[in-house]
Amino acid sequence: MISELTEKKAKRHVGKNIQRIRVYFGVKQDALATDLGMSQQAVSKIEQQEEVDDELLTKIGEVLGVSPDIIKNFDEEKAIYNINNNSFRDNTFEEGASAIATGQQINPIDKIVELYERLLQSEREKIELLMRK
Repeated sequence: MISELTEKKAKRHVGKNIQRIRVYFGVKQDALATDLGMSQQAVSKIEQQEEVDDELLTKIGEVLGVSPDIIKNFDEEKAIYNINNNSFRDNTFEEGASAIATGQQINPIDKIVELYERLLQSEREKIELLMRK
């Protein structure tokens, strides 16, 4: 019984971790889907999966600006504790995982602007393709 609980705790739900990190950064499923070149429904299905293919996890990590290890080992309780204590350090997500916060604060407005610019560029590319037809 105890080994089952330990094993369950050690095994994290990668899809839920993707969702938590996406929400933390204020990224909608539609925006993530656009950046990944898939539908919003596909992103929703990925977020329901306990395991996610490493190649896809790497792509998602690139879009969200985090490493696949941070996604796999995301610890919500630790993140909430650190946010509540205003200590945005490397240990926010898991010891040794430092791709998100390396002693720097993340400016949500900069992230929104970056996402908007990517979305705008994507729309420009679509318009250009349509004009060529």
